[in-house]
Amino acid sequence: MKGQNVGYIRVSSIDQNTSRQLDGIELDTTFEEHCSGRDINRPQLKACLPHLRQGDRLHVHSIDRLARSLKGLQSLVEDLTEHGISIQFHKENLVFTGDSNPMHKLMFQMMGAFAEFERSMIRERQQ
Repeated sequence: MKGQNVGYIRVSSIDQNTSRQLDGIELDTTFEEHCSGRDINRPQLKACLPHLRQGDRLHVHSIDRLARSLKGLQSLVEDLTEHGISIQFHKENLVFTGDSNPMHKLMFQMMGAFAEFERSMIRERQQ
């Protein structure tokens, strides 16, 4: 049985446009929110996760749209793949299925670290 294609779209503020994220991707369901990615406790992400079932694929525009901390990102991806859900990051052209190759894992960790670093730089500029 083929799973669903589920989209998760996030921008940081109300005035940002979400239309470029996942544009042209055929999705069965989309979860969209306008809030910071500093933690994973976000309303639409919390609604999206229990919606996903084994065999589904979660589509996310880029790694930093899912989480801004490496720890949170790794936790989310590991939990989903352990339940048979694959995650596709379109900007980075990476797919994680639980049996991903070592090069994808390395790229994922590096991109997650960059997202976390960017978040800390934003916080520093705001201070």
